[in-house]
Amino acid sequence: MFKKVLIANRGEIAVRIIRACREIGLPTVAIYSQADSNSLHVRLATEAYCIGPAQSSKSYLSIPAIISAALVSGADAIHPGYGFMSERADFAEVCERQGIKFIGPTADSMRKMGDKATARKTMIENNVPVTPGTGIIKSAEEVKDFASKVKYPVILKATAGGGGKGMRICRNDEDVEVNLSLCQTEAQNFFGNPDVYCEKYLENPRHIEVQILGDQYGNVVHLGERDCSIQRRHQKLIEEAPSPAIDEKTRKEMGAAAVRAAKAINYEGAGTCEFLLDNDGSWYFMEMNTRIQVEHCVTEMISNVDLVREQILVAAGEKLDFKQEDIVLRGHAIECRINAENPEKDFMPNPGQITGYVTPGGFGVRVDSHVYQDYKIPPYYDSMIGKLVCWGRTRNEARRRMYRALKEYVVTGIETTIPFHQDIIEDPVFISGNFNTGFIDEYYKRKELKQNDDLH
Repeated sequence: MFKKVLIANRGEIAVRIIRACREIGLPTVAIYSQADSNSLHVRLATEAYCIGPAQSSKSYLSIPAIISAALVSGADAIHPGYGFMSERADFAEVCERQGIKFIGPTADSMRKMGDKATARKTMIENNVPVTPGTGIIKSAEEVKDFASKVKYPVILKATAGGGGKGMRICRNDEDVEVNLSLCQTEAQNFFGNPDVYCEKYLENPRHIEVQILGDQYGNVVHLGERDCSIQRRHQKLIEEAPSPAIDEKTRKEMGAAAVRAAKAINYEGAGTCEFLLDNDGSWYFMEMNTRIQVEHCVTEMISNVDLVREQILVAAGEKLDFKQEDIVLRGHAIECRINAENPEKDFMPNPGQITGYVTPGGFGVRVDSHVYQDYKIPPYYDSMIGKLVCWGRTRNEARRRMYRALKEYVVTGIETTIPFHQDIIEDPVFISGNFNTGFIDEYYKRKELKQNDDLH
């Protein structure tokens, strides 16, 4: 086992990793920017080091600063969490050269899945369905030629993309002329790589992802799927497990495909294969996230597997102590991302000081957060301040528990998405389980129509 683990992250995921390390008996090292000196992860870690100013590029994304903190503290392992350095193959290589274990997949695995064009090729070779698509696009004529075969709409995607960045939908030739250069520029600005490819665009599919775990000995299991269809701007707001849209046959097929994909790249640690489920029931590989994800909690709630703990144990060289047949999924879990945002103003971020803070509790309720009363949310990072997760024996029981918990959750001094989530959880379409990635747009259209009817 490791001597000491440095957490190369901040916020709720840093707190989550510290807690897992404590339970194993591992000392932890927190790193923080000047803007995060009062964050909870700094207080909970065994020791903490300031590594730079508020800007991520000079702190949480600075490889020299992070490695220096690890060497000074004597940490022999680094857990990257999600975001920031979690999918940086170059960072994993630097860790290896310094004799520090990167808690995650190898640099080679990350590169194979991090580049979407390479990932598609790998999936095709391993009999995993993918949406019709192209290689790297060099000209608008290539896109138009592809679209003439599969019919519009198509979507341009950055090969190194993620988080909804570097993506443009084209519905005709004119869109292609405008969007290709915009997409390439955005890809260069966000990811340092201007390469884009093109896929057939599925109108309002379900977004389904399968959680996998692999060890250093070739053992891989999946832990069922999550439904992440409720999104705004390709960023998730509510996740649940299992998906209300998946039957047992599809669940087994998707799970088996995810395991094949992971084995094909000798995957180690926790990861997620993301799929799109079309209206006709067909499904396609979209991408693989080579890290723990924000929404891992719902899988933990139904599988009773501590995914972060397993990440650490696997990285330390231990074998998975369970097989696929040992994984039993029980009940239903729903997660609401609590963001410091104003949903009525297009989810505008709303940083500031929390003047009052009361979290819900009770059976089947979990809150993962790094904030507390009087904590000042800095304006420099992601606006998520916590995750509320509720479990129930059935989807409806989990949903009703979530509504109760949201009513108990009090955050004052800033705007949050709590009232928005209360509305969604009680929305008839959400209750039905029959929704897709177009849910949020449709929800606001229905809300506007109702308001107009009430006025008349």
